[in-house]
Amino acid sequence: MKALVIAEKPSVARDIARVLKCGKKINGAIEGERYIVTWGLGHLVTLADPEDYDKKYKEWKMDVLPMKPVPFKLEVIKQTGKQFAAVKTQIHRKDVNEIIIATDAGREGELVARLILEKAGSKKPIKRLWISSVTDKAIREGFAKLKNGHEYDSLYDAAMCRAEADWLVGINATRALTCKYNAQLSCGRVQTPTLAMIAKREEKIRSFVPEGYYGMIAKGQNIMLTWQDQKSKSYRSFDKEKMTGLMKKLDGQKAVVEEIKKTPKKTYAPPLYDLTELQREANQRFGYSAKETLNIMQRLYENHKVLTYPRTDSRYLSKDIVPTIKDRLEACGTGPYRKLAMTAQKKDLSGKLAFVNDAKVSDHHAIIPTEQFVDLSHMTNEERKIYDLVVRRFLAVLYPSFEYEQTQIMVKVGGETFLASGKIVKAQGWRAAYEEEVYSDEDEEEEEAYESGKGLKGQTLPELEKGQEIKGLVLSLTEGKTKPPAHFNEATLLSAMENPTAYMESHDKAMAKTLGETGGLGTVATRADIIEKLFKSFLLEKRGKDIYLTSKAKQLLELVPEELKQPELTADWEMRLSQIAKGKLSRKDFMKDIDKYTDQVVSEIKAGAGTFRHDNLTNSKCPRCGKRMLAVKGKNSEMLVCQDRECGYRETVSRTTNARCPVCHKKMQLKGRGDGQIFVCVCGHKEKLTSFQERRKKEGAGVSKKDVQKYLRQQKDEPVNNPFADALAKIKL
Repeated sequence: MKALVIAEKPSVARDIARVLKCGKKINGAIEGERYIVTWGLGHLVTLADPEDYDKKYKEWKMDVLPMKPVPFKLEVIKQTGKQFAAVKTQIHRKDVNEIIIATDAGREGELVARLILEKAGSKKPIKRLWISSVTDKAIREGFAKLKNGHEYDSLYDAAMCRAEADWLVGINATRALTCKYNAQLSCGRVQTPTLAMIAKREEKIRSFVPEGYYGMIAKGQNIMLTWQDQKSKSYRSFDKEKMTGLMKKLDGQKAVVEEIKKTPKKTYAPPLYDLTELQREANQRFGYSAKETLNIMQRLYENHKVLTYPRTDSRYLSKDIVPTIKDRLEACGTGPYRKLAMTAQKKDLSGKLAFVNDAKVSDHHAIIPTEQFVDLSHMTNEERKIYDLVVRRFLAVLYPSFEYEQTQIMVKVGGETFLASGKIVKAQGWRAAYEEEVYSDEDEEEEEAYESGKGLKGQTLPELEKGQEIKGLVLSLTEGKTKPPAHFNEATLLSAMENPTAYMESHDKAMAKTLGETGGLGTVATRADIIEKLFKSFLLEKRGKDIYLTSKAKQLLELVPEELKQPELTADWEMRLSQIAKGKLSRKDFMKDIDKYTDQVVSEIKAGAGTFRHDNLTNSKCPRCGKRMLAVKGKNSEMLVCQDRECGYRETVSRTTNARCPVCHKKMQLKGRGDGQIFVCVCGHKEKLTSFQERRKKEGAGVSKKDVQKYLRQQKDEPVNNPFADALAKIKL
């Protein structure tokens, strides 16, 4: 008899099959003596659409709402139906006596496998493979410690509750809004609060009134001193007359060093990456969207197998990973990391380690390198950048603290206090792991303090003594204006979604704590898709790197029920789903409350008195139905979309390309259709697509990587400079 292993993706299935010595390829699976390995393509089965329950749901009508299926039906996703049929065939083989679930170790991974088994009607015994990386070693160890699959029944219950609750609230609220206002409007417990957070930030920016502030500096003898208010300890004042009068009073007064304070300080390496922190940093440093970073990470995990599981919300390691650290250092210690890894190998790992904490690891530990040896030449430029971030952070936590001496000089001028600050590095510590300047949390706090007038900027200080008079100081007045909060970009929006407590209406401490513990709005696995969906629904648009609400989103927020806009709803759900996963709350009780809440949401929308108006109507008519089309901005394109949601016609008017302007080297937009397409740049440069293609051909842009490799192989095969080689061969030494 054989065991059937169900993996979540083909690449993971291939790795498991290789380790289990399965080599025979059959339809949708790989077979060996003891095991058959098959796979999903992510979800193969999902909850059925409303029209699958009753034909009356096919048309979107208000009078049939709310829709509440009992029981919920499952349907095979059409695009992956062929693979489901293959998996089902393997499940029902007579020589298969048990199923091993090897999908991702988490709530959603559990759902992927259980829905397949449920839809296929399997009653066979189940076991669970629970691993954080797909290296050969991890797979072997995981199969040696397989668990009873029913130990995860509560996790499956929590996953089903989440799916059914999102279906009931999301689909009913979306249909109610769309029918009520005759416009494509969608809402949900994660996407709507995300829009509400952006709206609050935009309102703060709109209502912000800049205020002028003033300060004073004294320069001379290779030092710059900053005036400090003795009462408030601030380095700025909003009273211009006071500062002007003070400067006149202090002009020509003696400047005497009153105190030189030297404090030894140290900072520790930033914690290891979870997915959200990695997405944030990749956006700030390389401009990658959250979705792009996740896709790159997925390739490094699945294809290259050099990094651990990406969809993690932990920044710590569990104790069982500590014995593998030396092997991981050996594997990643190549190229630019060789010397750093050799130094890190010497670290004593027997004591207490700041980055190891079992209590802070739930399903998966932080993202770190695997024990798989690395060939950097096989990676793309994007993969190298993300891999570099992870490896350097991993090395940094194994290095000692960065140590420096903080010096503060206090100078008195006519009874007023002036200060200067500087630092002398004593030991590079963890900063040695980085080639360029890297900022820790402490550095960011210092920068923020300086920006807000509550701190000083560091400088190289001259040697001075207490009681010494500083001669020739020149006083000058400084002035500036307070700045409004910055617009969200993808990095800061991810941070706000992860920790949305500042946007809560209730300021409930228990709710805030739950949001902190459950990871905020969405999960590490879904946040990138949620942001992407908001762009595709034309609720968000980008201007440069900044994210703005569209008119459609602003109107939507006026029309949705108040509770759906608040992060507290997600906090409540996640708290209860977590209890279900631990077996402390019944699925029945949770779904009873969701049922009531669905009624409430639909009733509120039906009773709404608002209106929705398309303010982006154009004079262009839809080629399908003849109605006027709407001008909308996508993430990287501008489109015309039919206003009739049933028609659904859309066409791209212009899109941002990777083609660079020959004048200013910025990315150009491609506008128009067919032969009339033209590249347009913000600097004013215009170029027809045909002209651009001809220019690029001359520059050699048509040469592919394949062509280059072919050319290099030819160079190896062909003898170089034959006459010279012959002449050398005839020389007798």
